Amino acid sequence: MSDEPHPGWQHVQDHLKQVNSDFVQYESGGALTLELDDEDWQLEITPAGLLVCQAGYALEDMQSLLSDGTAEDLGSDELAKQAKFYIQQVVSKYRDCLVEDGFSERVEMNDEYVAVFFERPVDFKNLSELEQLITRYRRQFAAA
Repeated sequence: MSDEPHPGWQHVQDHLKQVNSDFVQYESGGALTLELDDEDWQLEITPAGLLVCQAGYALEDMQSLLSDGTAEDLGSDELAKQAKFYIQQVVSKYRDCLVEDGFSERVEMNDEYVAVFFERPVDFKNLSELEQLITRYRRQFAAA
């Protein structure tokens, strides 16, 4: 799917922000983000027409978690490996359901973070269905 904004994105984002004040938009015209009740997860609606459920760890946070106040300095490869291990634990309780619901999974790693993204296209012409999907996944991530 293209990274270009969907032609109806402006209308969609205005509508979603109006019906759900919990959405945050970190960049003008960018994705709308919801923090989910499971603290490791976020839900995003992207300008390109994707519904994304994602979890990730900043490697700096992982360094703090693993060193627990010690001076041990782990390399970025080791930090990424540990972050990926932790993410797999977080993802395992949702993966099957998300894949069954038509999401594709991808992992992204760089020098700053490790994240898992579950993505599926949504129909911006059917805002009622989009709202139902958002509600469904908010509930799903709250119930686990």
